[in-house]
Amino acid sequence: MRRVRPFALPLFLFLLLSLHVISQTPAPSRSNAIPIPANKPHQVKHAPADCTNNGTYVNSKGETVKRPESCSSVPKGATAQCRDGTYSFSQSRRGTCSHHGGVAKWL
Repeated sequence: MRRVRPFALPLFLFLLLSLHVISQTPAPSRSNAIPIPANKPHQVKHAPADCTNNGTYVNSKGETVKRPESCSSVPKGATAQCRDGTYSFSQSRRGTCSHHGGVAKWL
């Protein structure tokens, strides 16, 4: 019977463990946002959108603002699209889409 070299088994175990660790590591997330060229103004066409009505909330400035809504197209007054696909009507950048996975793109 042939003897296995003493370093072969530890090397095999190391490689097996490395593959296991790599397979358990989550892949980095990629933003679905499309970069907008700085020299061209971004224009969003607003068509009549079929939206869910999620009500309103009072922001930190005391203003009443619509809650994020799921819509068939970009609704009038939307300021951002969240990563979960909803549209936000937030009046400030801080906290926008905070319960919807963050901002995918600003409108």
